Amino acid sequence: MSVVSSSDPGDLVVPLHAEDLSVERRTVERKLRINIRTVNHDHLVDEAVTHEKVEIERTPIGRPVDAVPPVREEGDTTVISVVEEVLVVERRLVLKEEIRLRRVRTTERHRETVTLREQQVVIERPGSEEPGSGLRPELAPIPQPQAVKED
Repeated sequence: MSVVSSSDPGDLVVPLHAEDLSVERRTVERKLRINIRTVNHDHLVDEAVTHEKVEIERTPIGRPVDAVPPVREEGDTTVISVVEEVLVVERRLVLKEEIRLRRVRTTERHRETVTLREQQVVIERPGSEEPGSGLRPELAPIPQPQAVKED
């Protein structure tokens, strides 16, 4: 043990005990109760509120148009045209032309020289003996050509 002298020569200080500090953390469970209160305050609101209602009116028209009419405004009214494509099948006869066929008859004389051929058959019979001739030829008859008639 050591003795510490003080500033005064007659005092003697003797240390007896020294304290140390130790710091720790630890979790401590405690039961809590939390209450939430709502406080009401009245406040006057004075504002204008506008409501709009749309009325729908359907008007059948039923007439043919050449093009789709645009959406238009008539005052507070918006007019929307509804169109429908309708297939129209139509058959028409169109007379394009006439073709006329007429019979015309004419009669005229036609003269032409033509060459006709004719064949003849000569038949000889052996056995007939006449004075002055050896074999006697005999001609077979050939029909004469007929003229063709036109109507």
